[in-house]
Amino acid sequence: MTPERLAALHARSFTLAPKPWSARAFADLLATPTCHLLVEDPGFAMLRCAGGMGEVLTLAVPPEHRRQGLATRLLSALEATAKAKGATEILLEVNEENAAGRALYARAGYAKAGWRKDYYDGPSGARQQALVLRKALA
Repeated sequence: MTPERLAALHARSFTLAPKPWSARAFADLLATPTCHLLVEDPGFAMLRCAGGMGEVLTLAVPPEHRRQGLATRLLSALEATAKAKGATEILLEVNEENAAGRALYARAGYAKAGWRKDYYDGPSGARQQALVLRKALA
């Protein structure tokens, strides 16, 4: 999947916060050996692994394809990839106002590890909090 297509899907998938990433941002990440792209069209997810830690960078599913298990499959694939790369735990940030995302991660066994104040730029310019979630990989 090209950086341009990733950016277009990211923009369709994130309408509140975080701001959609540019094609250049995706190209830069894809050029990094610690980053891994997983695709199940029309969704995708990106993971960074280093030092025994996995980090979910993004998980994008366009609105018209939600509630069909795609995000759950992508998250499971991210966790399997992280384990294969030697990660013993995985972290992510999710917008505090993203109820669907929070529910997805809760179902998958992620627990609150902290929060980041004013982490995201909201659509009206107001800053929004992110929850930091963590899961041990068995």
